[in-house]
Amino acid sequence: MAAEKSRILIIGGTGYIGRYVVGASARLGHRTFALVRDTAPADPAKAQLLQGFTDSGVTLLKGDLYDHASLVNAIKNVDVVISTVGFFQLADQTKIIAAIKEAGNIKRFLPSEFGNDVDRTNAVEPAKSAFAIKVQIRRAIEAEKVPYTYVSSNFFAGYFLPTLGQAGATGLPTDKVTILGDGNTKAIFVDENDIGTYTIKAADDPRTLNKTLYLRPPANILTHNELVSLWEKKVGKTFERVYVPEEEVLKQIQEAPIPLNVALAISHSVFVKGDHTNFEIEPSFGVEASELYPDVKYTTVDEYLNRFL
Repeated sequence: MAAEKSRILIIGGTGYIGRYVVGASARLGHRTFALVRDTAPADPAKAQLLQGFTDSGVTLLKGDLYDHASLVNAIKNVDVVISTVGFFQLADQTKIIAAIKEAGNIKRFLPSEFGNDVDRTNAVEPAKSAFAIKVQIRRAIEAEKVPYTYVSSNFFAGYFLPTLGQAGATGLPTDKVTILGDGNTKAIFVDENDIGTYTIKAADDPRTLNKTLYLRPPANILTHNELVSLWEKKVGKTFERVYVPEEEVLKQIQEAPIPLNVALAISHSVFVKGDHTNFEIEPSFGVEASELYPDVKYTTVDEYLNRFL
């Protein structure tokens, strides 16, 4: 008989990536709980989202990251805690760690990561500071000996593909494409539904215990030049490629307003410095999702771009 599937609590489930993680957990047959501040929010979009959760069998637990007792109570219901909190709450995940320690029943904690591997990065400010907060949370988890999995999902397809990887652009190119660096550095783009699926599959997999799970689906590892060529082939049109040398990129980052400066700094770390692909995954610290779960039929970049035709 198969081991019973873990019960999973998602904190930050109504956020951008959180809703995909909640959806995947319910779809893959886990008893799924979402921590919500308000089970009947006034905001119609949020109310609709929570209704969708409930309809798919998700249990809403009233609680708050900043209310320790409610957090401990919620955590006592489950085996696994997944945090998908947004940028401004990253540092406050120490509160989740404290509640996990007090509850004493959690088999795995997945903190809010879902991007670059923050322990292996060449990012400049302001991305550097944002990554540093995630590093602090990792070290706090390890110091408290909480069992963990870190999910390094690289680029969200939904953030980067609608602009063909151009930081700060509002849509697809019409005549020219801006490329940071020489455009020959490999980056990785992953569909948000697939990020949710891989995250849930890893949540109680013994092979991912105290490891980083890297999402590197082979068909989705592309240079910026390859991405542009793929789109050109689909639309039967050639775009002018405007290459921005690194020193100019660094100047733009310093001069750009928030949040464009963050987007540019992250793009610099990936498209110029190669932070998605410039290291090998060693078994001592990591595993690769598409190798662990060959049964997952992930969405390729090629397929994703067809949505824009």
